[in-house]
Amino acid sequence: MTTFDRRTLLKAGTAAAATAALTGPALLEWSKAWAQSAPWKPEKDAQLSILRWKYFVQAEDDKFVALMDAFTKATGVKITISRESYEDVQPKASVAANTGAGPDLFWGLYSLPHLFPTKVLDVTDVADYLGKKYGGWVDSAVKYGKEGNKWVGIPICYTGSLMNYRLAASQKAGFSTFPTTTDAFLEYVKAMKKNNTPGGFALGHAPGDGNTWVYWCLWAHGGQHVDKDDKVTINSPETEKALNYAKALYENMVPGVASWNDAFNNKAFLGEEIHWTNNGISIYVAATKDPSKKHIADDMNHAYFPVGPAGKPTELHLMFPILAMGYTKYPQASKALIAYMLEADNFNPWIAAAQGYLTHCLNAFDSNPVWTEDPKRTPYRDVAKRSLTAGGLGSNGEKAAAAISDYVILDMFAGFCAGKDDAKTAMRNAERQLKRIYRT
Repeated sequence: MTTFDRRTLLKAGTAAAATAALTGPALLEWSKAWAQSAPWKPEKDAQLSILRWKYFVQAEDDKFVALMDAFTKATGVKITISRESYEDVQPKASVAANTGAGPDLFWGLYSLPHLFPTKVLDVTDVADYLGKKYGGWVDSAVKYGKEGNKWVGIPICYTGSLMNYRLAASQKAGFSTFPTTTDAFLEYVKAMKKNNTPGGFALGHAPGDGNTWVYWCLWAHGGQHVDKDDKVTINSPETEKALNYAKALYENMVPGVASWNDAFNNKAFLGEEIHWTNNGISIYVAATKDPSKKHIADDMNHAYFPVGPAGKPTELHLMFPILAMGYTKYPQASKALIAYMLEADNFNPWIAAAQGYLTHCLNAFDSNPVWTEDPKRTPYRDVAKRSLTAGGLGSNGEKAAAAISDYVILDMFAGFCAGKDDAKTAMRNAERQLKRIYRT
């Protein structure tokens, strides 16, 4: 029989928690012990509402709900969960920040806390507590979490945007491994189209799949929307090279990508209309769960984005930070909940349940077996370490958040690829928008 005393529960190791998740009565006992020892004591009669992005992997959401339920039973803090598509979280958070009313916590995308940094709860103590306990934060997470010396949000996780591709079709096109350079990738895309197994990238207002690939393309060719001093630099020869490369890809993609949002490529891949795209691991997870799609899961894999003329990885992955609004009546309960979510005994089984869809931002979680028990998940383990941030060379605050939420770079690529604008016009349009945002 296993005995759970407070010391044993609070010192449970990362690897042990990953392989022997606490559930049911054990999770509740651990949660009660944690609540008694945690630095934050929820206010009397505290209740919290949280708006989070709509899940893509059912098991992830099931585990999240189980953790929220255990927190409620351990602390008495009632939690109400609402879900929206992640492109809809930001406008609702902005309205709440401006009106001073709404959910206590928002769990959204990219630089969300930086859109209204003076309206959020300072969670520096939570970040310091977690960083010290779990091997420190990856560099990109620090940039997303901090505004100056203040942590305005806690980076919960990334969702990796990696290449999803079919194996047999790639081999038939002459590629035994996925291309590692942009030149080879263009040849791959052409060969796949020639064999009637094309792919596609989203060029509609897709905050995940659309933004991630166009930023990769821009950076891969040495383009930047701003320099280190936040001076707008989008109108450049490097940007034009990126646009021309993207158009060469576009001309070999499946028709219709100009109107795709984040759901279209998932459906097209699972419908076998496309054979390569960029996405989280949700396509693979869905295929493994559906007997009629098992042949797709068996015949697909994941790879990092190819490296371009810049000579180094230039990936942008989806950061999901959580923030607590400054107007919350329950700041201590909010901090306690955020810290609780990222304790090893909770977070390890949670990311295991997500099956590779969530990638950690704290170094200690590298050892979670979820990354090695299925080699097709392994590339997603390191996306937090590989990811650049939405600010590029510049700051990662409110201005960068506005540029990405307004789809400035994505619209520039879409306008040029679809033939609406020539390269000069597309760059000038983006330049004008960015100068308004950055006020230069």
